[in-house]
Amino acid sequence: MNRIFADFSALEGTNCYCSEDSARAIRERVADLPLHAVHDIGTGDYHYISLFWLERIDEPFQLVLFDHHPDDQPGAFDGDLLSCGSWVREARRLPMLRADRWIRDAADFPALAELPDLPVYLSIDLDVLSEEYARTDWDQGRMTLEELKGALRGIIAARRIVGVDLCGGNTPEKGASPDDLALNAVTGEALSDLFRDLS
Repeated sequence: MNRIFADFSALEGTNCYCSEDSARAIRERVADLPLHAVHDIGTGDYHYISLFWLERIDEPFQLVLFDHHPDDQPGAFDGDLLSCGSWVREARRLPMLRADRWIRDAADFPALAELPDLPVYLSIDLDVLSEEYARTDWDQGRMTLEELKGALRGIIAARRIVGVDLCGGNTPEKGASPDDLALNAVTGEALSDLFRDLS
């Protein structure tokens, strides 16, 4: 799998919340990119972009989400506005999504042994990791990088991977230091490497 940088943060109406016009524009751009890839979608403020990848899957599948936050809250403004906190709730309405698992820390790993026999789409937010391994603009979990890599290797060995997305981190505009950016880059590369040989 190749790693694709699919950062749409330059579009207006996209930071944390996604307007209908922006959603339409992102869907059009995503349609021209390969689904079977590691999609680097920027910070956790844009995690809802995962939904647009999931919409393209045309076979029954399951979503495995590594995230410190559930992202299945009601949409903003009476539920009408897609956000980084509501996209999983929207994804559950997709006809091809048959199951989803939320992995917040290592205590949730036993659920991975009970995954249905379905292809997997993986969505990974760096905020699931402790600050030793990533620096984000949200509160973070306690998982180590080796724990996360081990869980991902187990899924890769047991199920076909439809696609992957990776988000999290921080930006200089929100106070990220050069050291923060460097750490996140190393972690992102280490995670992407796990999928490099998947065909």
